[in-house]
Amino acid sequence: MRVDHIAIAVKSVEEALKNYQKILKVDHLEIEEVPNEKVKVAMLMLEDTRIELMEPTAPDSPISKFLQDRGEGIHHIAITADSIVEDVERAKAQGMRKLGDLRTGSYGRRITFIHPKSLNGVLTEFCEAPPKHES
Repeated sequence: MRVDHIAIAVKSVEEALKNYQKILKVDHLEIEEVPNEKVKVAMLMLEDTRIELMEPTAPDSPISKFLQDRGEGIHHIAITADSIVEDVERAKAQGMRKLGDLRTGSYGRRITFIHPKSLNGVLTEFCEAPPKHES
């Protein structure tokens, strides 16, 4: 397992990008809308990790609620699961509380979340490993 990305809730992906690009050397950038999660995401590809900027696309988006309650800031840490089904089952067997079922997240990868009360106040996402690109 490894850290896949750190997700940051923002009011505007475009405005946040301007700030992050001032300080980070972004090797690659991808922007995608994820309708079932009601977010627009910008994935900033850095040398050895990624930062995901998340903007709500609907008033009832969980990110809208997060922004209303807490303002912009770190939303969650995502971990690439070696085998997402087995890793989620192992976490449940150890008493971890899931938030929702496995579902499709950005880039078509399966995801689920572990409740922050299970992990010392940190919302943690398990995400499926990205597909291997052929060279």
